Amino acid sequence: MGDSKLLVSSSPHLKDSSTTSRIMLDVVIALIPAAAFGAYFFGARVLLVILATVLSCVISEYIATKALGKKPTIGDLSAVVTGLLLALNLPSTIPLWIAAVGGVVAIVIVKQLFGGIGQNFMNPAMAARVFILISWPMQMTAWVLPDQSDAITSATPLSMLKLGESTLPGYKELFIGNIAGCIGETSVLALLIGAAYLFYRRVITPEIPLTFIGTVALFTWIFGGDGLFRGDFLYHILSGGLILAAFFMATDYSTSPMTLKGKIIMGVGCGIITSIIRLYTNYPEGVSFAILLMNIMVPLIDRYTIPRSFGGEKKVA
Repeated sequence: MGDSKLLVSSSPHLKDSSTTSRIMLDVVIALIPAAAFGAYFFGARVLLVILATVLSCVISEYIATKALGKKPTIGDLSAVVTGLLLALNLPSTIPLWIAAVGGVVAIVIVKQLFGGIGQNFMNPAMAARVFILISWPMQMTAWVLPDQSDAITSATPLSMLKLGESTLPGYKELFIGNIAGCIGETSVLALLIGAAYLFYRRVITPEIPLTFIGTVALFTWIFGGDGLFRGDFLYHILSGGLILAAFFMATDYSTSPMTLKGKIIMGVGCGIITSIIRLYTNYPEGVSFAILLMNIMVPLIDRYTIPRSFGGEKKVA
């Protein structure tokens, strides 16, 4: 062997060519169908909302990093993704200044003040959405029917279902997106196209989305009807922000568990909380609160699901 040496380094040993900017670009590409369907159904104002949130996030990121003495990170596209996700979680009628405030909250308060990308303990876009919902509830619930954005207001399918209305949009309308709701949540078809792209690019894995959706389906089937096992679980899957949240929000790297077992726990927890809020509270939708609550639980989930290193670890008294 001579003088050759065996060099041993700590894990991880596997390397990948993926970069943060490439992953974020993939997410942007995956969200284009939902944004396009939103603009088609709700009109050109959708593009102004997207522009307001994206610009707000990018500018806030640049100013915040400069103020904190850090290298600007707008080139990694994470702020663009946050802005786009926030826009898709807002109604098309939202005042543009409120949308812009949401971008500032997402980037400055939720992301940068906690250390920047990878350090935030909540999904920035979802946290900003909840902030806007609590601060301006009337503007956040001003739903309109597609193609009639200046005239007719309407309730979302989940609101109609909760109120017990007899005439509900059909499954076809829910799947295509020809219903009232947030810009990017109404078209299940568009969201599934984007999700398929993320799976193809191996940006996300199926554990969280499938357990999230599956838990909502099971819970609402059992408890969502007039009696046990009589709930319309398919309606709950196709309605509201479940598909958008499951594939694009709950899978955020920074705020989701690292292990397979942890991801399953995350998905089940999100599903249970979403279902409880939908069925037993005054809110017709619960995905935002469910994801934020489970985001807070992620460090605890990781603590009890990450395997011990080889040889074990000494317990600290």
